[in-house]
Amino acid sequence: MARMIDFGQWTGILATAVLVTACASAPAQKGARDPHDVQAAPPGRAACASPSAAEVQAAAQATNASRLSRGLPPVRANMLLAEVAAQHACDMARRGLMSHRGSRTSGPGARVKARGYAPRLTAENIAAGPFDLQRVLHEWNVSSGHLDNITIPQVRDFGIGHAVGSDGRTRFWAAIYAAPG
Repeated sequence: MARMIDFGQWTGILATAVLVTACASAPAQKGARDPHDVQAAPPGRAACASPSAAEVQAAAQATNASRLSRGLPPVRANMLLAEVAAQHACDMARRGLMSHRGSRTSGPGARVKARGYAPRLTAENIAAGPFDLQRVLHEWNVSSGHLDNITIPQVRDFGIGHAVGSDGRTRFWAAIYAAPG
């Protein structure tokens, strides 16, 4: 039986997941667009902020509930990964575009490496819509592709960040799951 989701004026959940290995570090080609990209808001000024340690820790605890119920080890809240996630969320919000590709990077592996984190693997969940922290974490847990990223056995570090798009309503979220090299 299909699960029906009503988002009122929203056209549906705007979330996608992809597992990106640490070797995916080539810069994004200017003008290249992934077919999974979603224009979720108009481009323009975004409200961007550094993630709070409390928010990252709360999200890590929620992530660990999913992992521990499946017999997986917990993740640690990692503020470096949270900053990288927040910067990507801000980049998406400025472009109004939900995408794993950044303005200058091809994916999370390249972004975390540029900040000095040496990953063995990285995965990223992104979303855009009217989601607060609890809602986005819930949506990722009920989506098989997103849950696959959350439950990668090797993952040990986690960070999350968000920004608000130029429309003042659309929240862009990015979460990074990583295993150090």
